[in-house]
Amino acid sequence: MAHGPSRSAACGIFPDRGTNLCPLHRQADSQPLRHQGSPKAASAWTIICVEEMVWFWVCKSGPVEALCSVWPFSGSPLSAFHPPAGEICAFKIHGQELPFEAVVLNKTSGEGRLRARSPIDCELQKEYTFIIQAYDCGTGPQETAWKKSHKAVVHIQVKDVNEFAPTFKEPAYKAVVTEGKIYDSILQVEAVDEDCSPQYSQICNYEIVTTDVPFAIDRNGNVRNTEKLSYDKQRQYEILVTAYDCGQKPAAQDTLVQVDVKPVCKPGWQDWTKRIEYQPGSGSVPLFPSIHLETCDGAVSSIQITTELQTNYIGKGCDRETYSEKSLQKLCGASSGIIDLLPSPSAATNWTAGLLVDSSEMIFKFDGRQGAKIPDGVVPKNLTDQFTITMWMKHGPSPGVRAEKETILCNSDKTEMNRHHYALYVHNCRLVFLLRKDFDQADTFRPAEFHWKLDQICDKEWHYYVINVEFPVVTLYMDGATYEPYLVTNDWPIHPSHIAMQLTVGACWQGGEVTKPRFAQFFHGSLASLTIRPGKMDSQKVVSCLQACKEGLDINSLESLGQGIKYHFNPSQSVLVMEGDDIGNINRALQKVSYINSRQFPTVGVRRLKVSSKVQCFGEDVCISLPDVDAYVMVLQAVEPQITLHGTDRFWRPTAQFESPKGVTLFPDIKIVSTFTKTEAPGDLKTTAPKSAVFEEMLHNLDFCDILVLGGDLDPKQECLELNHSELHQRHLDATNSTAGYSIYGVGSMSRYEQVLRHIRYRNWRPAALEARRFRLKCSELNGRYTSNEFNLEVSVLHEVRVSDKEHVNHLIVQPPFLQSVHHPESQTGIQRSSVVPSIATVVIIISVCMLVFVVAMGMYRVRIAHQHFTQESEAAKEAEMDWDDSALTITVNPMEKHGAPGRGEDETEEEEEEDLSSSSSDSEGSDEEYGVGRGGHGQGGAVQAQLEWDDSTLPY
Repeated sequence: MAHGPSRSAACGIFPDRGTNLCPLHRQADSQPLRHQGSPKAASAWTIICVEEMVWFWVCKSGPVEALCSVWPFSGSPLSAFHPPAGEICAFKIHGQELPFEAVVLNKTSGEGRLRARSPIDCELQKEYTFIIQAYDCGTGPQETAWKKSHKAVVHIQVKDVNEFAPTFKEPAYKAVVTEGKIYDSILQVEAVDEDCSPQYSQICNYEIVTTDVPFAIDRNGNVRNTEKLSYDKQRQYEILVTAYDCGQKPAAQDTLVQVDVKPVCKPGWQDWTKRIEYQPGSGSVPLFPSIHLETCDGAVSSIQITTELQTNYIGKGCDRETYSEKSLQKLCGASSGIIDLLPSPSAATNWTAGLLVDSSEMIFKFDGRQGAKIPDGVVPKNLTDQFTITMWMKHGPSPGVRAEKETILCNSDKTEMNRHHYALYVHNCRLVFLLRKDFDQADTFRPAEFHWKLDQICDKEWHYYVINVEFPVVTLYMDGATYEPYLVTNDWPIHPSHIAMQLTVGACWQGGEVTKPRFAQFFHGSLASLTIRPGKMDSQKVVSCLQACKEGLDINSLESLGQGIKYHFNPSQSVLVMEGDDIGNINRALQKVSYINSRQFPTVGVRRLKVSSKVQCFGEDVCISLPDVDAYVMVLQAVEPQITLHGTDRFWRPTAQFESPKGVTLFPDIKIVSTFTKTEAPGDLKTTAPKSAVFEEMLHNLDFCDILVLGGDLDPKQECLELNHSELHQRHLDATNSTAGYSIYGVGSMSRYEQVLRHIRYRNWRPAALEARRFRLKCSELNGRYTSNEFNLEVSVLHEVRVSDKEHVNHLIVQPPFLQSVHHPESQTGIQRSSVVPSIATVVIIISVCMLVFVVAMGMYRVRIAHQHFTQESEAAKEAEMDWDDSALTITVNPMEKHGAPGRGEDETEEEEEEDLSSSSSDSEGSDEEYGVGRGGHGQGGAVQAQLEWDDSTLPY
């Protein structure tokens, strides 16, 4: 009847004094342990049970039935006991709802058994104390007659079983530590056990389950780090910890310990990103929208912040417009007369073709071995007392200990002598301008050399220089600031001579005093936009416009900066200085600093950013030091425009229109369209169809359109290209004309260029030998960075052929293979067109009139009336015959007919034909110009002459 573990344990009833408890291993006691002494003395007994959750345990081996054996004493001093009644019949336990009962095993010996009626749980109750009494059998059948013993107190202690596993009080623990420190205790974990005994309810050990972590844990659950933690190396650790009770039973579930590593509190700017992307056309983009200052509880009284945008490696110091110098001058409203000494290499400006050039920015690099000769006639030989030289220059320290002169611009003798009339050069990081005036009546010393000593001349950065000459005063403007020369030296004027002069760039021409003329004093550095303009300098506004950057720093919403914030921009808006005494206002002010680039097609690349801070503290406290913020703006690639020119690319015009003052309009319907490719994803996201490319139209400016004459240059004696200057001026454009073509330049919209191109005319006042003229049109944006397609145009000449009225006309309509139909544009369909065709009726009328004169001599009056009436009817019939459609006119000439009358010389015949053609052309010139079609005229004698609009050069006579 055992219910529980198979092992047994010893238990017994002992008096309160004198005897040890039964050992656990003692399982074979066959004799009950009796008390040696008076029965009255055994008033308290202790029963020890060593296991919980069992039904029965006994003190001796064998069947497990009894919890313990109990022996009361029936002998003396219990005087009520009699030999017949010396048996023990029952045991009674006093107490309520006790899980025990006592039964008699042997009435004679008084042996009884104390057993549990239900499971005993140590976690519910660790010990029990109750009273037990023994009853004899008495003398009667009634229990009331039974005798009972003295009350004995029984103590029962329940021994624990390790049935519960440890559990942690928290499912997870979290702590924050500072890097670089060793902690004795980062945090403490705690586990509990529901067992009742100290052996099984106490946690004896903790253990970190996660391997390879710099942490350890002690027996009390204190977690510590075994090495210094680094915020840069790892910012967070997650480890698992388990617990063991003293019975070495592990926890049912491990707990998570999360340790966050924070950097050592260092004063500085927090929450900013190193890379800021800028999409072209985005406007003003904040650089640090979430930045704030961490002072580590430092006492700060004021702070000054300097934000610098570093763009010295972009183009000419920053992102500027890359139009040609002429276009920029026009865009900024500069006066006319600017002479570009470093233009883009072309057929007309070929002196820069041999120089090293960055075509996208038009930057010319001089390595100390190159120079360029400016052709004669580009710059006036004798400049006035007022002229201006402008340039962009990037120059570093001169190589060598004793540096030579580095010539930027030089006008010297071409041969025989080596005199420098004027020059601009760098010498030992000093900018020097030389101006030797010609000799006049005043033979005296005059200012000749002007020296400026500036650090910027050799700092390897781009700077904009303007040398304004108002002799005898010469002023330098660099980056908008004015500098007077620190040294001016005088010299004698140059005596006049007939020696030609040579203007050069990048070196000085040495034509005399040497065996072979050559370049000397080479320049080392980069130049761009080198110009010279005779006359007074433009206004400061124009100069500022020419050097203005198109990118820079900006502040969003100046009104919301807050009180107490002072700010200042430098002229190029590349440096912003802000100052304040409130950290919160300073944070908000810096969060509003932004980057802006106004170019539609900005230069792609990195712009470095640097934020430096100066802090002032209260009193004599040690001020904190703030590290600089180093970031950069990445300007992304703009969409690439595709410029397309389209229109009528071939047409015919009569010779009269070529000869007229208005000429032939070359591009009457030219259209300029710019598109870019946009990729669109398919509408159904689940489909795997490829993305489709869509062309969208975009608007931007153009800076030039060139019209090139193909098949040889124009002959200025008989042909030209023309354009009214009013068409240019009212659209703020300019143009140059040459025998090679026509160039329109200036920054303007595509619609402006369309309007101007539609007024370009071609004239040829000797078109007789001309078959056709071909032209090529090409437009550009940003000085050739984006170019259009090449639009080719062919204009053919419709030659007029005079057919004599004596020739026999074959009316057989045959379409010759060499004839082409002339189709006029739709815009001219409303204009009536007509052609005069030779009529036989005219000849018949003349012959009839002659016959009537000779036959009816006597009735002249009557014959005249009849003749007039007949003439009117014939004219009406002729007009009706002339009213036809000549869109596909074909005339076949009988090659067997004679072209000249017998007896007349060839020269005389040709002269008469030329006179007839010229007279007919003069009569119809007004209408031919406009309509482009020949119109017939009547002769004085009534003869009708015909004009044939075709080319008879291949007519098979």
